[in-house]
Amino acid sequence: MRFIYGKQDWKTFERGEENCYLMTNGLGGFSSLSIIGSCSRNDQAVFMACTHSPNHRYNMIHRLEETLELEERKVYLSSQDFQCHEKREQGYLYQSSFCFEDYPKWTYLVEGVEVIRTIVLEQGKNTLGISYKIKNRSDKDVTLTVLPHLQFVPKGARLSNKQEFTMTERSISSNGQCLYYRTNGNCEEISPRFCDTLYYVDDVSDGKMSLGRSMVMHRIKFAVSAGQEDILEIVYSTEKELPAVKAIEGSVKAYRRILKEQAGFDEEIATQLAVSADQFISCRTSTNGKTILAGFPFFEDWGRDTMIAMMGCCLSSRQFETAESILRTFMAYCRKGLMPNLFPEGSNAPGYNTVDAALLFIIAVYEYYKRTDNTAFVKEAYPVMKEIITWYQKGTDFGIHMDEDGLIMAGQGYDQVTWMDVRVEDILPTPRHGKPVEINAYWYNALCIMDLFAPVCDAANGVDYASQSLKVKESFCRQFWNEEAGCLKDVISGTEADNQIRCNQIWAISLPFSLLSKEQEKQVVETVFRKLYTPYGLRTLDPDDAQFRPFYGGAQLDRDLAYHQGTVWTFPMGGYYLAYLKVNDYSEEAKAYVEEQLLAMEAALREGCIGQLPEIYDGENPVSSKGCFAQAWSVGEILRVYDALRN
Repeated sequence: MRFIYGKQDWKTFERGEENCYLMTNGLGGFSSLSIIGSCSRNDQAVFMACTHSPNHRYNMIHRLEETLELEERKVYLSSQDFQCHEKREQGYLYQSSFCFEDYPKWTYLVEGVEVIRTIVLEQGKNTLGISYKIKNRSDKDVTLTVLPHLQFVPKGARLSNKQEFTMTERSISSNGQCLYYRTNGNCEEISPRFCDTLYYVDDVSDGKMSLGRSMVMHRIKFAVSAGQEDILEIVYSTEKELPAVKAIEGSVKAYRRILKEQAGFDEEIATQLAVSADQFISCRTSTNGKTILAGFPFFEDWGRDTMIAMMGCCLSSRQFETAESILRTFMAYCRKGLMPNLFPEGSNAPGYNTVDAALLFIIAVYEYYKRTDNTAFVKEAYPVMKEIITWYQKGTDFGIHMDEDGLIMAGQGYDQVTWMDVRVEDILPTPRHGKPVEINAYWYNALCIMDLFAPVCDAANGVDYASQSLKVKESFCRQFWNEEAGCLKDVISGTEADNQIRCNQIWAISLPFSLLSKEQEKQVVETVFRKLYTPYGLRTLDPDDAQFRPFYGGAQLDRDLAYHQGTVWTFPMGGYYLAYLKVNDYSEEAKAYVEEQLLAMEAALREGCIGQLPEIYDGENPVSSKGCFAQAWSVGEILRVYDALRN
């Protein structure tokens, strides 16, 4: 999709900072600024390089300060807020358009001089290209001056005013990092100048650090005579070889074109989501394989998020080799029947605090098999899947074990092991210790899948998965069904939390193997629609519940207390639509209804991070995206719906 914005989208500076773009390079590096070219977060950057994939990220070039001189007059093309708001750079006043398709493009118009800026990030490399096409239709000579604001610090860190920078004719070095550069402009080193008062409005609303610091130590000048046209190019890279900007642009366009063709969607929204999904896929150096970053700009790669996101981001977009690589990585790190929730960095050991990642792994292998018919891979994965089942039955870490009724129990003490995992010191805002509904739906489906795979792998060995799954189904129906509410209990714990109406129950319906009767499934779908549905996601808690929190924002404690207590999450919406299609037998009428509802996604793709779907919205009135502006499982789960609609 081609996203075009005009002056009405930045009527004010504040409006201009509401939306941003995202480009990633498949290594963990990225580029992201607002549509007026400013940094509204400390985690944003013109160039965020990744030196050790995917999480060793350095904010190399934070922003660009740009001025255009027309003889004696000088105006800012750049926009940036500062602690003293009166000193804002207000280049947005001269900005006439912003366009994003394969990369971002800004257009400025100043007294007959048109300046078109593009920024492009090379796939598979830490290489950034910046170009300024200047059409001088005025009767004055003009000079464009670009001052890159540097940081050379880990993502999220603050630049020290004692940090030293060294510049040569080809490179800039600081803090153990080196950046090579090339330009056809006049580049000169200047006396170092620290900018201490960058203001981040989005960090303020999230209760984070409000002010930032950057450093300027070189400037690039480019003159264009009256009536002439020329292009300024600047390339930065962690590698010595520096391609032309046009070459980077061409390679990015070709790469994204292949992604679209491979995904094979007819719908424009689905095609855009398939391209957006690839932005989360990254190499992981420690495992020599692929992984999925959970969200930008904050998150790293987590086991649970990867397993959920992969089914849409890889399988629905037909990136089967990538899916296979990710699954093999998890197989290698399976321990005591658990899959890592956090992968190792350096000498650190993996973290295994998740009950769902291992069960979702089995479901992901099944979904992969349905699309590829790759029996050899299933046989390779089967011993790991069997190990998972065995450990869940006899018990493993974090209180994860099978109860006498065949259902899975999980969580103990302060260990939060489902996706609703917030802990604030000794406060568990959403305690789900006991038997969580979605975990037992995953468990039942895992047993059914093992029963299906056993003859394929010639590995039954007297294990009766069918009988085990039947026992689970009987216990599940007896304990989880809430007749009065016409839905499923959220957890079996003997507390008031059991009967809270939450979105977790939708996965008991959307999964391939059904636990309930058709009538019960329809009741769940209708209850979820009435209580939890919004156009952009599902609420995590019924608004009529006394614990419902309508707003997400403010200090960390306030945000954590609201995170799963009513906040709208986009990714469960995929489960809802899949469940709706399933209970309506994938009829043409049901498909048409879902297609109509999904049109709301086009508006979501224009708001926040362009072309992406966010992590969350407010629970009461979900009008603005919050949390991560681009979330992998949000994109992946909606892609799964589009995939189901075409099959």
